[in-house]
Amino acid sequence: MTAIFIAYNQAYYEEIFGLLEQQGVRGFTKWNEITGRGSATGEAHYGNHTWPTFNDAILSFVDDEKVDSVMDALHDHDLQTPELGLRAFSWKIDRTV
Repeated sequence: MTAIFIAYNQAYYEEIFGLLEQQGVRGFTKWNEITGRGSATGEAHYGNHTWPTFNDAILSFVDDEKVDSVMDALHDHDLQTPELGLRAFSWKIDRTV
C-alpha cells in the first residue's frame, strides 16, 4: 500500500476529486483551507488580503499497482495549469489498522 498526499489550489477540488474517481481511488481524507507556498515558483496561498487564495490537501492510501497511474494523472493535470499549483508525494506504508 502507498500513501499519496496531494496539496493543491482549492479551485482544483472538482478536478482532483474527479481524477481520483477515474483512477478508482475511493478512500481519502481532505483538509480545507490550508496555507502555504511553493518551494520554487507560484504564488503564496495565505488566505489574507494580499494572497487571498487557500490550498486544500488530500491524503489517500492506494494499492501499489495504482500509484504510477494516479501520480502520472496528477502530473498531467498540473502541467495543464501550472499557475494554480499542485504538489503530490507518495510513500510506502508498512502497516495499517
